[in-house]
Amino acid sequence: MLLTIVISFSFLIVVVQMEPNVDSSYVAAVYEHTVIQTDDPRIPVSRSDALRNMQKNLDIYEVQAAKATKQGVQILVFPEDGIQGFNFSRLSIFNYLETIPDPQEESWNPCTEPGKYNNTEVLQRLSCMARHYNLYLVANMADLQPCPLKTDPSSSCPPDGHWQFNTNVVFSSDGLLVARYHKQNLYFEESFDKPPQPEIITFDTPFAGRFGLITCFDILFYKPTIELVEKGVHQLIFPTGWLNSLPLLDSVQFQSAFSLGAKVTLLAANLRKENVPLTHGYKTMTGSGIYTPYSATYHHAQKGDPEESMLLVARVPVLDPLWAGQSVDTEEGLVGAPETFNSSVTYDPLTFVPLMETEGEVNVCNGTFCCKLQYRRIQQGDSKELYALGAFSGKYHGMYFIQVCALLRCAGLDPSSCGQKVQEAESKFDFVLEGRFGSRYVYPSVLASKFVLEQPKQLETAPDGTVTMTHSNMTDGLVTACLYGRMYHLDNE
Repeated sequence: MLLTIVISFSFLIVVVQMEPNVDSSYVAAVYEHTVIQTDDPRIPVSRSDALRNMQKNLDIYEVQAAKATKQGVQILVFPEDGIQGFNFSRLSIFNYLETIPDPQEESWNPCTEPGKYNNTEVLQRLSCMARHYNLYLVANMADLQPCPLKTDPSSSCPPDGHWQFNTNVVFSSDGLLVARYHKQNLYFEESFDKPPQPEIITFDTPFAGRFGLITCFDILFYKPTIELVEKGVHQLIFPTGWLNSLPLLDSVQFQSAFSLGAKVTLLAANLRKENVPLTHGYKTMTGSGIYTPYSATYHHAQKGDPEESMLLVARVPVLDPLWAGQSVDTEEGLVGAPETFNSSVTYDPLTFVPLMETEGEVNVCNGTFCCKLQYRRIQQGDSKELYALGAFSGKYHGMYFIQVCALLRCAGLDPSSCGQKVQEAESKFDFVLEGRFGSRYVYPSVLASKFVLEQPKQLETAPDGTVTMTHSNMTDGLVTACLYGRMYHLDNE
């Protein structure tokens, strides 16, 4: 198995590849975009002003499509909210909306049939872009769909008589609209509606077969993401506006983990934005990539980097659905652990045990859920860093159920700093991390210093739900090693 690592720290583009046994491949691209939008998106604008704003971003898309086609790209993915921006109210986004026909019900090429529908300038531009540059193109935009007003108080139709959807659109290389997907799981998006029925949307290509569509927060839920995987869709398109949440849910960290854990290709295009205001502080948007279970080409801006966009291109194997990770033998049983403590990670209290030795075995439990770690720490120089093993089983931020085993570097030497945001580390680890999960959907990740991903050396899933991740010979210091389990079946309880 060939392992190749190419790192460019000026732009932090990283390519990690373990050569798979496949006979066919295609060239994919994702674009991390610094969106141009009005200073205050909550102020309504006219349709002409909205078009003028969107054309600025579409002009940039056009340049990237031209660059992509020169590199042989066959499918190009743009991020969520990349055309109009974000943080709109329901009223202020209205003139950015276009009514997108359902390609499952009718065939339409906006580039060659521009007069078929009114107010579809964005759809026409995207269609002609795909046609002119001869590639499949995926973009995210805002969709307006009428709905009948009903007296039934349980009706999902909004009072203003129409739906507004966060929507992915796909155009074939001749400009035909081939897919439309309405985002199911919204993340504090007051300008958009949740579709009345969950959608499972796929499209077929002549170069790589079938792809499925998801958007941002969808990746953390059973519908539609796991439904697609369980239906045999192993190549997913993922436009996102991901707000990074170290130490467990940084963009590239979870993108890679999901690809590896679900055994899928993930084409992830994120926005690039510093200091995005939230009710509980500020977060950063960055981190895009092209992932398979045995390769990763990704970009993640560093703290203090300018807000620059990035086009990533990679040759991707058509994924073999029978691929599975190799197993590793581990010793049975748990050993005694030092004193535990609780510390908050993002929004939830994990139970931690500190790593006090340079090597050993520890375990920690959160309720009845337990995690075990065998480790050897390779300390660099005189660096003083506190590491801890954490466990959590419960409802994340009151929204969805997870089980987590995490080995992480704490922000300081005080145990209360464990779980705080850390971007750099010096200590390297050889380790075996395991937990017995109540779900088969467990996503593994190893995040090294300065957002560099490392591919776990070996993974094993036992019949009793025990998942084991083994890693060694790290290229840089360990920030987080994580087994992130999603308990989809408990979400509605």
